[in-house]
Amino acid sequence: MNVPRNVLWFEALLYMSLTLDAVSVAFQDRSPTPQVTAQMINVAAAMVAGIIVFLVYLVWLAARRRKNWPRWVLAAALVLSVVSLAQSISASGIEFDSGIELISCALTAAGLYFSFTGDAVGWFNA
Repeated sequence: MNVPRNVLWFEALLYMSLTLDAVSVAFQDRSPTPQVTAQMINVAAAMVAGIIVFLVYLVWLAARRRKNWPRWVLAAALVLSVVSLAQSISASGIEFDSGIELISCALTAAGLYFSFTGDAVGWFNA
């Protein structure tokens, strides 16, 4: 099975984006405060890890199993990420973690662009 070049770019860029997301989560401040307990921080970190694993699965389904619907789910996730990033930047300006998230969103957008153009058009099944 020869995977089209644009699908390979899609897969590589999305995996790079998700790797950046994982690194970003790994370096987040996890200091407990009176409003946020250590247990709440651990639950939030576990949820983010689960979401990243789910997104990796969606990329694999789209790129290797030729499924079309995961691309649309990934596109919706990108829209939600951009909205969240815009709110974060408007509230506190561009910080290190929002800069990483900005790069991650750009990689995801580029990957999704490749998945909808060129030789990738006929690759995905409905």
